Amino acid sequence: MNVFRLTGDLSHLAAIIILLLKIWKTRSCAGISGKSQILFALVFTTRYLDLLTSFISLYNTSMKVIYIGCSYATVYLIYMKFRATYDGNHDSFRVEFLVVPVGGLSVLINHDFSPLEILWTFSIYLESVAILPQLFMISKTGEAETITTHYLFCLGLYRALYLFNWIWRYYFEGFFDMIAIVAGVVQTVLYCDFFYLYVTKVLKGKKLSLPA
Repeated sequence: MNVFRLTGDLSHLAAIIILLLKIWKTRSCAGISGKSQILFALVFTTRYLDLLTSFISLYNTSMKVIYIGCSYATVYLIYMKFRATYDGNHDSFRVEFLVVPVGGLSVLINHDFSPLEILWTFSIYLESVAILPQLFMISKTGEAETITTHYLFCLGLYRALYLFNWIWRYYFEGFFDMIAIVAGVVQTVLYCDFFYLYVTKVLKGKKLSLPA
């Protein structure tokens, strides 16, 4: 554990809490991509199957359970409890264009050709692009609520901090995971335009908007 991984985990947790509180307090999931949330639930489910086979630490296990539980709670709120507020017309990204290629890539490029390892690799690849339906939805509506931008910023910050975590581990632990690093870089790049708009608009009190 290092400071970059810890702050990355806390940023990730903050993003999840911000999203859940936003939906619960407003009693609405307007502006939230249900498809992205389904992808994140799939990411956590396939990544943390080792909960059934190994124990690393209480912190590790607790965070895994929280991520899985919160992801399914978010999906429940969007598609069940507050379904009437869900904007399915704008949440129209074809997720099969992400899941199928990612599935094929995880079979072809992995650390070990075993079921758990392939599923873990699938989760790493999928997480790197899981935010695309949300960004696509924002581009279609042309704007995003401030609280939604805070959620996206924390999510992007988590990935950026994890890149520094990998650098730290390489220099101080001799650990290097090319799959996780490349996927992390791809995911961080996807957030670059959003980071710029967040800093230049949201932090100055303006509403974030993207070209429709």
